[in-house]
Amino acid sequence: MHSSAHHCRGLSMVMRGSWWEMTSGMTDQFDNLDKHTQWGIDFLERYAKFVKERIEIEQNYAKQLRNLVKKYCPKRSSKDEEPRFTSCLAFFNILNELNDYAGQREVVAEEMGHRVYGELMRYSHDLKTERKMHLQEGRKAQQYLDMCWKQMDNSKKKFERECREAEKAQQSYERLDNDTNATKADVEKAKQQLNLRTHMADENKNEYAAQLQNFNGEQHKHYHIVIPQIYKHLQEMDERRTIKLSECYKGFADSERKVIPIISKCLEGMILAAKSVDERRDSQIVIDSFKSGFEPPGDFPFEDYSQHIYRTVSDGTISTPKQEGMKIDPKTTVGKAKGKLWLFGKKPKPQSPPLTPTSLYTSTSPNGSQYPIFSIEPVHYCMSDIKTGKPRIPSFRSLKRGWSVKMGPALEDFSHLPPEQRRKKLQQRIDELNRELQKETDQKDALIKMKDVYEKNPQMGDPGSLQPKLAETMSNMDRLRMEIHKNEAWLSEVEGKVAARGDRRHSSDINHLVTQGRESPEGSYTDDANQEVRGPPQQHAHHNEFDDEFEDDDPLPAIGHCKAIYPFDGHNEGTLAMKEGEVLYVIEEDKGDGWTRARRQNGEEGYVPTSYIDVTLEKNSKGS
Repeated sequence: MHSSAHHCRGLSMVMRGSWWEMTSGMTDQFDNLDKHTQWGIDFLERYAKFVKERIEIEQNYAKQLRNLVKKYCPKRSSKDEEPRFTSCLAFFNILNELNDYAGQREVVAEEMGHRVYGELMRYSHDLKTERKMHLQEGRKAQQYLDMCWKQMDNSKKKFERECREAEKAQQSYERLDNDTNATKADVEKAKQQLNLRTHMADENKNEYAAQLQNFNGEQHKHYHIVIPQIYKHLQEMDERRTIKLSECYKGFADSERKVIPIISKCLEGMILAAKSVDERRDSQIVIDSFKSGFEPPGDFPFEDYSQHIYRTVSDGTISTPKQEGMKIDPKTTVGKAKGKLWLFGKKPKPQSPPLTPTSLYTSTSPNGSQYPIFSIEPVHYCMSDIKTGKPRIPSFRSLKRGWSVKMGPALEDFSHLPPEQRRKKLQQRIDELNRELQKETDQKDALIKMKDVYEKNPQMGDPGSLQPKLAETMSNMDRLRMEIHKNEAWLSEVEGKVAARGDRRHSSDINHLVTQGRESPEGSYTDDANQEVRGPPQQHAHHNEFDDEFEDDDPLPAIGHCKAIYPFDGHNEGTLAMKEGEVLYVIEEDKGDGWTRARRQNGEEGYVPTSYIDVTLEKNSKGS
């Protein structure tokens, strides 16, 4: 036993730096290594659990980012709702970059799951299997050594017992041999017993020596070869586990580092989106979106009501020689009562006296009495002004036209919009029609080529089968050309009116006297397309009375003539049907709503679309 301990100490000096250095208490050290390797596997699985939770965090983070982007992304239901402002476009670009950033977080989670967590779980399973095998080998070696020790111990005990029996036999033989009273036969028998015990002791001694030598050899082999090999395998296994953890730590960081360049690009994209915001461009978009094209309202004229009082007091009569010089100018009274377009709607107007027969004939003094101030001539002048269709006072037919037209083709030419917005809408429609026409043209060319191929190679198909489709395409092209021509006519009309307004505004800036007589654009724009304000409400009420009574008596004078470019059915109330090439009289110009009042030679009157006719006005009637 002392020699085995000596060998163990010598081996510990040789295998320094290995687990074999733990020489004291081999059984205890084996148990300690068993616990240590189990702790190593537990730590590995603990780190794998940490990585799994980190993956879940990344996945949830990416999911929440995507939900956030989806929540704030615009829901584009139509082309008109697409974002146009640079600040909105920049925000949507930031959302796209953030969505890409969320994708990179998903890449991180996927890389960690594949490279770190999956590898850890696979290696943990292999590590458990290898550890179990090594521990079983150690236990088997220890069990074999214990068996050898038991055999050696049994032979030792047996040898010790035989030696004691031989000593007793020798003592008995010596006692009988010295005893004079003992017989020769007893002495001989004791001698034979001594020889037998001595022989058995010698045999047990040899057996014990053999078992001892065998045990010492197995013990040397166990502690110098078998156990060191098992410990070496366990050490290598644990070191591989440590190396694997180090690789997983590195892979954990590399998974994040790989996406850093792409994430940096996402952040750079956000910065570029922020730099792309242009406040001047946004302001221009607002201007282009809400620019109406209407002229600013003119100055209110001064209405001198006191001149009638002074004249009444001084003259005291209805008809005076100065009556003609004091006649009220309809351009400065009735004409200026029209509705004007203000920035935030209609500006409140001072309540002028209603145009009634009583107010035309009399005036009220402070004491309540009435004095006549007009003769029948001013009243007759007002009546003739209404009957001649002055553009400042809308007639009852124009009111009916505003109702019936809005239900019909008025929306088709966007006449309910301000001039600038109407021009933009018409231009957009023309562009769309041109794109559709180009598609139909390409389809026609393709059909013609296919027809030529069929004619050259009848086995490929029947050329006659393409004729209906070709005819349909040609019909669509004709229809689109007519639509384009019609919309271009409307567009030219709008652009001409806008240019005319610009020229008129320029001339009014040059001559301030003209500003006093300038009127606001016809009509006022409201949000409701079915509402069209042609003048103050009180004028409509009085004008209906005069319209019903006097308008049909004398026809309006013709201010020019027009020729129909396209046919018009005139189904709506107040409209006039016409044929292509028909010549009509123009009795009222277009007031900006896209309709012109015309009359046939038989006296039938009505409204026709301005874009359907070619108008020629008389030079002396331009201003009427």
